[in-house]
Amino acid sequence: MTETTNSVPAHVAIIMDGNGRWAEEHGEPRHQGHRVGAESVREVVETCAREGVRALTLFAFSSENWQRPPSEVGMLMELFMRMLDRETGRLHKNDIRLKVIGDRSRLSERLRERCARAEQVTRSNQRMQLNIAASYGGRWDLTQAAKHLAQACLRGDMDPEDIDEATLQSGICLGDLPDPDLFIRTGGEQRISNFLLWHLAYTEMYFTPVLWPAFRADEMRAALEWFAGRQRRFGGVRAADDLQHDA
Repeated sequence: MTETTNSVPAHVAIIMDGNGRWAEEHGEPRHQGHRVGAESVREVVETCAREGVRALTLFAFSSENWQRPPSEVGMLMELFMRMLDRETGRLHKNDIRLKVIGDRSRLSERLRERCARAEQVTRSNQRMQLNIAASYGGRWDLTQAAKHLAQACLRGDMDPEDIDEATLQSGICLGDLPDPDLFIRTGGEQRISNFLLWHLAYTEMYFTPVLWPAFRADEMRAALEWFAGRQRRFGGVRAADDLQHDA
């Protein structure tokens, strides 16, 4: 497969890490880090839409985050609901579609209703799709897709021999979107933490020590500029390598 020449990633995925550490560095309680981090979300969404990114996926709350203290989990869920209430109108005005992915059965009924309402209001928007991963884990995603395929086989709706990559992808979250071109993790850690395991096979990885509450429009543009300089080969070779080999 030849390398891409498109300098703007069609799909960007971000692990927003560092809210708690930012709060500690500034002498603030952890919840203040999450609140300031919400402002970064707004700036990054606006910047990506302005720069022509077609899909943006943000890891807001992982399957493993349920292990955090109940008080912190409750605060994060309340913050998520307030953001949905406050930002849905703004997203709709800017022609941005919202989709929430993850195991919604673990969310409260109130939050499930807020998610459904926001998705309904923005369903026809086409400028960019904003995906919020909440109660999401890559292993959960693959497991639930495998279960659906197994159930289809048991019903006789399909033969196991017909299962291929495309079939499995159709059952995972975001299977209808192109895989992320660019993955960003803030906060200095260099791992994907059970995020979009299927989707990140050939994604360009960008790690930055900047903590999420400090990751604003300029930092987002810097990541996009870094991506523009990458050569993507998808397991192939660069054109220059082909020429050198032929010589």
